[in-house]
Amino acid sequence: MAPVVARNVFVDGRVQGVGFRWHTRAEARALGLTGWVRNLADGRVEVWCEGPAEAVRALEDWLARGPSGGHVTEVEVRDVVPCHPSSFEIRR
Repeated sequence: MAPVVARNVFVDGRVQGVGFRWHTRAEARALGLTGWVRNLADGRVEVWCEGPAEAVRALEDWLARGPSGGHVTEVEVRDVVPCHPSSFEIRR
């Protein structure tokens, strides 16, 4: 079994009001990742994702593009200690 890595990702641009959280959840689940996504008061989206390094990297690549209705201008990625959530969810 591949070791679990975790990333905290902050996505800036036109990322709220375009279904970004729902698309992120679908993409993360398709990749077999766990974690969460939420909107931040400053207009960014925050993502916590955990899983095999290749799958996490694939989500990071997707986050840099985002869904067709959005426009990503900046992505900040931080390595974090895994907390082993059981699924991938949207947080309010």
